[in-house]
Amino acid sequence: MGDALTQQNHIEKVDALFASIASRYDLVNDVQSVGFHRLWKRNMARSVDLGQAEQALDICCGTGDLVFRLAKHGGKVTGVDINAPMLEVAKQRLAKRNCEKVHLCQADALRLPFDDAQFDVVTIAYGLRNLADYEAGLVEIYRVLKPGGRLAILDFGKPPLRMVRALYYQYLKWALPVFGWLFCGSASAYGYILDSLERYPAQNGVRAMLSGIGFSSVDVTNIMLGTMSLHVARR
Repeated sequence: MGDALTQQNHIEKVDALFASIASRYDLVNDVQSVGFHRLWKRNMARSVDLGQAEQALDICCGTGDLVFRLAKHGGKVTGVDINAPMLEVAKQRLAKRNCEKVHLCQADALRLPFDDAQFDVVTIAYGLRNLADYEAGLVEIYRVLKPGGRLAILDFGKPPLRMVRALYYQYLKWALPVFGWLFCGSASAYGYILDSLERYPAQNGVRAMLSGIGFSSVDVTNIMLGTMSLHVARR
């Protein structure tokens, strides 16, 4: 019961934060990453090489940034997110693009409303770390991927070099309250990011989970000295 309550509290806290910044989410990402997140997502979309006859699923799609990048590269793309305000922004962007290859729906990443082995590609950018149960989320991804299907995960990382990791954590301790105050009016609003990163298994832990679940060809790329990471694997 305690674990269930903890998970529910986590979901509600993260959901409330994203609901409060939905209209400014892309701006927040641009400020936080100095615009580099766009390059990382573009490279991520290229890494899965979505074909014209294939289907992709973007989990925790947010405002749809990665969804639209995937659609440019290939076939049909479905974006799912549990947060209604974020998804509404994505739907507004979709209406302006009138892209028939994209479908958006509200869903929990731990209980995806899709058939087994439905997708050729699954992506999740800055979403795995926010799930209440990382492994359960990866198991669900494994379920909906076709045999041979590709998975790509982009998220914060833990730099392997101790000095870089220490400086990175100090930067986050200083910067996150500033971002919270600027974008949410509360210095503590972004505090969960550092807490979630400290819990997050990051490069080595996620690789071990993927291998344990049954994914193969697990490749990990460190970005910006390991402050970010990209996992690419096959079912």
